[in-house]
Amino acid sequence: MQIEFVETLVIGGGQAGLAMSHHLRRRALPHLVLERGRIGERWRGERWDGLKFQFPNWSVRLPDFPLPHTDPDGFADLSAIVDFIDAYAAFVAPPIRCGVNVTKLSRDGAGFLAETSEGMIAARNVVVATGPYQRPILPDLLRDEADLFQVHANRYLNPEQLPAGAVLVVGAGASGAQIAEELRRADRRVFLSVGQTVRLPRRYRGHDLIWWFEQLGVFDRTPEERGPVRVYPAITGAYGGHTIDYRSFAADGITLLGRVAAVRGRVLEIGPGLGKSLAEADLYYAAFLDMADEHARKHGLDLPQEPAARAQLPDPPCVTEPIHRLDLRAEGINAVIWATGYGVDFGWIDIAAFDAAGNPLQRRGVSVVPGLYFLGLQWMSRMASSFVSGVGDDAAMLAGHIATRS
Repeated sequence: MQIEFVETLVIGGGQAGLAMSHHLRRRALPHLVLERGRIGERWRGERWDGLKFQFPNWSVRLPDFPLPHTDPDGFADLSAIVDFIDAYAAFVAPPIRCGVNVTKLSRDGAGFLAETSEGMIAARNVVVATGPYQRPILPDLLRDEADLFQVHANRYLNPEQLPAGAVLVVGAGASGAQIAEELRRADRRVFLSVGQTVRLPRRYRGHDLIWWFEQLGVFDRTPEERGPVRVYPAITGAYGGHTIDYRSFAADGITLLGRVAAVRGRVLEIGPGLGKSLAEADLYYAAFLDMADEHARKHGLDLPQEPAARAQLPDPPCVTEPIHRLDLRAEGINAVIWATGYGVDFGWIDIAAFDAAGNPLQRRGVSVVPGLYFLGLQWMSRMASSFVSGVGDDAAMLAGHIATRS
């Protein structure tokens, strides 16, 4: 069997793989990019129709390529992001093959051997740029309810996709919150299960949250500085962008629930702690405002005061008298959307480069196995590692590391 050889193989043709190709080309390092589907496949096939990007247009960029826009403070829709990825691919002009699936990656002497749907490829270096959203986490709590419509957020499209009746959204992160709001605006009765959450302002004292993150150096925090909280703040660019406040959701008609603890038939046992979760989110919110105020004072920033930002809505009845049991049939709930996040899936990599949980053993993307690299993972080198606008810095660092092996 003929084996093709490349110096560096990049697996994944989304923003991470394209940024990697860009920096390799700038260093004149030969490489090949493989993509299982189309360029930016997950943006095309695993996002809902009404998605709005969470970051304002002015902040969205890939290496040497900002997002084209006419409204710097607006938020791009899904089609604009796909167009942006396509335009960046044209700008980079990567050596890429689409529709090629890597089924196995193993060691081969001092290098690596990739088994693909189109043959074998040997490489001296491999960059795994498959992103952080590889495997949707879909709880099997309602697995026996075959006639109940259930879908993970990565397969949700729009309200018309769902059967008539009420909807339960499990998970109140950025996706779950935006989907729940979309459904409520479509006049659906919505129940939203909320776990641990971090509440932050969409805008404060005249600037977007992302501006504040850049000012405060939040994006550059390292994994060692991450702290005990393991969830990202729930922010949205939908409907012009606004602060996600679950009490406001309740005022608009969404019924808040705590975590789904257990299921008996179509009756859900709801765990305690909803009020505690909201109260903890309030603490993060207030602490952030304090930090922003101190930064403005310390640096003499002439920014308008905003005392109204500290106003807080009262707890709604669904928080003061929380629901402990939810009967889906009695409430007319005919659809469940699992906005329960994602995990990594590196089962196709047959190399001793992972811990017991399946996470790569790496530092700043450089694996414990020489020549093997990872790119685009959450908190890989810093908070921004998995973000569209943050992946380029890690790609540049990896390209430099690869150059030292050439």
